[in-house]
Amino acid sequence: MRFTSVFLPIRATSPRDLVERVVQLLVGLFLYGVALGLMVRGGIGVAPWDVLALGVAGQAGIGYGVVTVLVSLLVLVLWIPLRQRVGLGTLLNALLVGPSADLALAVLPEPSSLWVGAPMFVAGLVLLAFATGLYIAADFGPGPRDGLMTGLVRVTGWPVWLVRTLIEGSVLLIGFLLGGPVGVGTVLFAFGVGPLIGWFLPWTTRLRQARSLVLARTP
Repeated sequence: MRFTSVFLPIRATSPRDLVERVVQLLVGLFLYGVALGLMVRGGIGVAPWDVLALGVAGQAGIGYGVVTVLVSLLVLVLWIPLRQRVGLGTLLNALLVGPSADLALAVLPEPSSLWVGAPMFVAGLVLLAFATGLYIAADFGPGPRDGLMTGLVRVTGWPVWLVRTLIEGSVLLIGFLLGGPVGVGTVLFAFGVGPLIGWFLPWTTRLRQARSLVLARTP
Protein backbone atom coordinates (compact mmCIF):
# COMPACT_ATOMS: atom_id res chain seq x y z
CA MET A 1 0.00 0.00 0.00
CA ARG A 2 1.37 3.39 -0.95
CA PHE A 3 1.79 5.87 1.91
CA THR A 4 0.76 9.46 1.28
CA SER A 5 1.89 12.08 3.77
CA VAL A 6 -0.86 14.10 5.43
CA PHE A 7 1.43 17.12 5.38
CA LEU A 8 1.86 19.42 2.42
CA PRO A 9 5.51 19.62 1.31
CA ILE A 10 7.18 23.00 1.69
CA ARG A 11 7.85 24.22 -1.82
CA ALA A 12 11.55 24.26 -2.70
CA THR A 13 12.92 27.77 -2.71
CA SER A 14 16.00 29.71 -1.67
CA PRO A 15 16.65 29.89 2.09
CA ARG A 16 16.20 33.67 2.09
CA ASP A 17 12.90 33.49 0.24
CA LEU A 18 11.70 30.74 2.60
CA VAL A 19 12.53 32.87 5.66
CA GLU A 20 10.71 35.87 4.18
CA ARG A 21 7.66 33.76 3.41
CA VAL A 22 7.59 32.42 6.98
CA VAL A 23 7.86 35.96 8.33
CA GLN A 24 5.02 37.03 6.02
CA LEU A 25 2.94 34.10 7.25
CA LEU A 26 3.56 34.94 10.92
CA VAL A 27 2.82 38.64 10.42
CA GLY A 28 -0.36 37.79 8.54
CA LEU A 29 -1.59 35.45 11.27
CA PHE A 30 -0.74 37.93 14.04
CA LEU A 31 -2.60 40.73 12.23
CA TYR A 32 -5.52 38.35 11.65
CA GLY A 33 -5.80 37.84 15.41
CA VAL A 34 -5.57 41.59 16.03
CA ALA A 35 -8.34 42.09 13.46
CA LEU A 36 -10.56 39.61 15.31
CA GLY A 37 -9.90 41.49 18.54
CA LEU A 38 -10.92 44.77 16.92
CA MET A 39 -14.16 43.28 15.59
CA VAL A 40 -15.03 41.69 18.94
CA ARG A 41 -14.33 44.96 20.76
CA GLY A 42 -16.47 46.81 18.20
CA GLY A 43 -19.55 45.30 19.85
CA ILE A 44 -21.79 45.29 16.78
CA GLY A 45 -21.61 41.59 15.95
CA VAL A 46 -18.88 39.31 14.63
CA ALA A 47 -18.22 36.73 11.90
CA PRO A 48 -20.13 33.41 12.11
CA TRP A 49 -17.16 31.38 13.43
CA ASP A 50 -16.57 34.04 16.09
CA VAL A 51 -20.24 34.00 17.08
CA LEU A 52 -19.66 30.30 17.77
CA ALA A 53 -16.37 30.88 19.62
CA LEU A 54 -17.81 33.65 21.80
CA GLY A 55 -20.93 31.59 22.48
CA VAL A 56 -18.85 28.62 23.62
CA ALA A 57 -16.55 30.90 25.63
CA GLY A 58 -19.51 32.41 27.45
CA GLN A 59 -21.04 29.04 28.25
CA ALA A 60 -17.79 27.35 29.26
CA GLY A 61 -16.26 30.30 31.08
CA ILE A 62 -12.97 30.14 29.19
CA GLY A 63 -11.20 32.69 27.03
CA TYR A 64 -12.24 33.55 23.49
CA GLY A 65 -8.74 32.90 22.15
CA VAL A 66 -8.56 29.47 23.80
CA VAL A 67 -11.92 28.52 22.28
CA THR A 68 -10.75 29.78 18.87
CA VAL A 69 -7.75 27.42 19.07
CA LEU A 70 -9.91 24.49 20.23
CA VAL A 71 -12.43 25.05 17.43
CA SER A 72 -9.61 25.20 14.88
CA LEU A 73 -8.18 21.92 16.17
CA LEU A 74 -11.64 20.31 16.05
CA VAL A 75 -12.02 21.47 12.44
CA LEU A 76 -8.65 19.88 11.64
CA VAL A 77 -9.97 16.58 13.01
CA LEU A 78 -12.79 16.87 10.46
CA TRP A 79 -10.11 17.08 7.75
CA ILE A 80 -9.15 13.44 8.39
CA PRO A 81 -12.08 11.74 6.60
CA LEU A 82 -11.81 14.36 3.85
CA ARG A 83 -8.14 13.40 3.30
CA GLN A 84 -7.06 17.02 3.36
CA ARG A 85 -3.32 17.63 3.64
CA VAL A 86 -2.06 19.93 6.38
CA GLY A 87 0.46 22.67 5.68
CA LEU A 88 2.70 24.67 8.00
CA GLY A 89 0.36 27.61 7.56
CA THR A 90 -2.60 25.41 8.54
CA LEU A 91 -1.05 24.42 11.87
CA LEU A 92 0.22 27.91 12.70
CA ASN A 93 -3.18 29.37 11.81
CA ALA A 94 -4.86 27.00 14.26
CA LEU A 95 -2.39 27.74 17.06
CA LEU A 96 -1.53 31.45 16.73
CA VAL A 97 -4.67 33.36 15.73
CA GLY A 98 -6.47 32.77 19.04
CA PRO A 99 -3.61 33.99 21.28
CA SER A 100 -3.11 37.01 19.01
CA ALA A 101 -6.80 37.86 19.38
CA ASP A 102 -6.58 37.52 23.17
CA LEU A 103 -3.55 39.82 23.20
CA ALA A 104 -5.44 42.41 21.17
CA LEU A 105 -8.45 42.16 23.50
CA ALA A 106 -6.18 42.68 26.51
CA VAL A 107 -4.82 45.90 25.00
CA LEU A 108 -7.85 47.39 23.25
CA PRO A 109 -10.20 49.46 25.43
CA GLU A 110 -13.94 48.96 25.50
CA PRO A 111 -15.54 51.48 23.09
CA SER A 112 -17.34 54.30 24.82
CA SER A 113 -20.15 54.39 22.27
CA LEU A 114 -21.40 52.93 19.00
CA TRP A 115 -19.62 55.76 17.19
CA VAL A 116 -16.33 54.35 18.46
CA GLY A 117 -17.24 50.66 18.26
CA ALA A 118 -18.47 50.68 14.67
CA PRO A 119 -15.23 52.16 13.24
CA MET A 120 -13.27 49.63 15.32
CA PHE A 121 -15.23 46.83 13.67
CA VAL A 122 -14.72 48.27 10.18
CA ALA A 123 -10.98 48.70 10.84
CA GLY A 124 -10.86 45.08 12.01
CA LEU A 125 -12.68 43.88 8.90
CA VAL A 126 -10.28 45.69 6.56
CA LEU A 127 -7.26 44.50 8.55
CA LEU A 128 -8.57 40.92 8.50
CA ALA A 129 -8.87 41.01 4.70
CA PHE A 130 -5.32 42.37 4.38
CA ALA A 131 -3.99 39.77 6.85
CA THR A 132 -5.76 37.00 4.94
CA GLY A 133 -4.06 38.12 1.75
CA LEU A 134 -0.69 38.07 3.51
CA TYR A 135 -0.90 34.55 4.90
CA ILE A 136 -2.50 33.06 1.77
CA ALA A 137 0.15 34.65 -0.47
CA ALA A 138 2.86 33.14 1.75
CA ASP A 139 1.70 29.79 0.27
CA PHE A 140 1.97 27.44 3.25
CA GLY A 141 -1.45 25.84 3.04
CA PRO A 142 -5.03 26.94 3.79
CA GLY A 143 -6.47 27.77 7.19
CA PRO A 144 -8.51 25.09 8.98
CA ARG A 145 -11.90 26.52 8.01
CA ASP A 146 -10.97 27.14 4.37
CA GLY A 147 -9.58 23.61 4.10
CA LEU A 148 -12.81 22.18 5.51
CA MET A 149 -14.76 24.04 2.85
CA THR A 150 -12.54 23.00 -0.06
CA GLY A 151 -12.45 19.40 1.20
CA LEU A 152 -16.24 19.20 1.35
CA VAL A 153 -16.50 20.75 -2.11
CA ARG A 154 -14.13 18.11 -3.48
CA VAL A 155 -15.85 15.19 -1.74
CA THR A 156 -19.48 16.20 -2.33
CA GLY A 157 -19.16 17.88 -5.71
CA TRP A 158 -21.40 20.68 -4.43
CA PRO A 159 -20.69 24.29 -5.46
CA VAL A 160 -18.49 26.42 -3.22
CA TRP A 161 -21.24 28.91 -2.39
CA LEU A 162 -23.55 26.15 -1.15
CA VAL A 163 -20.90 24.44 1.01
CA ARG A 164 -19.74 27.75 2.49
CA THR A 165 -23.33 28.82 3.19
CA LEU A 166 -24.13 25.52 4.92
CA ILE A 167 -20.97 25.62 7.06
CA GLU A 168 -21.22 29.25 8.11
CA GLY A 169 -25.00 29.11 8.52
CA SER A 170 -24.64 26.10 10.83
CA VAL A 171 -21.93 27.61 13.03
CA LEU A 172 -23.82 30.92 13.14
CA LEU A 173 -26.99 29.20 14.33
CA ILE A 174 -25.17 27.13 16.97
CA GLY A 175 -23.24 30.18 18.17
CA PHE A 176 -26.42 32.28 18.36
CA LEU A 177 -28.19 29.59 20.40
CA LEU A 178 -25.19 29.57 22.76
CA GLY A 179 -25.47 33.33 23.23
CA GLY A 180 -22.86 34.54 20.75
CA PRO A 181 -23.21 38.15 19.53
CA VAL A 182 -25.06 38.50 16.22
CA GLY A 183 -25.57 41.99 14.85
CA VAL A 184 -25.08 44.35 11.96
CA GLY A 185 -21.36 43.51 12.02
CA THR A 186 -22.23 39.90 11.18
CA VAL A 187 -24.01 41.11 8.05
CA LEU A 188 -21.18 43.51 7.17
CA PHE A 189 -18.71 40.64 7.47
CA ALA A 190 -20.80 38.32 5.30
CA PHE A 191 -21.04 40.81 2.46
CA GLY A 192 -17.77 42.70 2.91
CA VAL A 193 -15.04 40.18 3.59
CA GLY A 194 -15.14 38.51 0.15
CA PRO A 195 -14.72 41.69 -1.92
CA LEU A 196 -12.04 43.02 0.45
CA ILE A 197 -10.00 39.81 0.28
CA GLY A 198 -10.50 39.83 -3.48
CA TRP A 199 -8.92 43.28 -3.55
CA PHE A 200 -6.01 42.58 -1.19
CA LEU A 201 -5.05 39.06 -2.32
CA PRO A 202 -3.83 39.92 -5.85
CA TRP A 203 -1.83 42.81 -4.40
CA THR A 204 -0.12 40.69 -1.72
CA THR A 205 0.51 37.90 -4.26
CA ARG A 206 2.11 40.29 -6.75
CA LEU A 207 4.22 41.76 -3.94
CA ARG A 208 5.55 38.30 -3.01
CA GLN A 209 6.20 37.39 -6.64
CA ALA A 210 8.09 40.63 -7.22
CA ARG A 211 10.18 40.04 -4.11
CA SER A 212 10.97 36.47 -5.20
CA LEU A 213 12.04 37.75 -8.62
CA VAL A 214 14.38 40.28 -7.04
CA LEU A 215 15.87 37.59 -4.79
CA ALA A 216 16.36 35.26 -7.76
CA ARG A 217 18.38 37.95 -9.55
CA THR A 218 20.45 38.78 -6.48
CA PRO A 219 23.83 36.98 -6.54
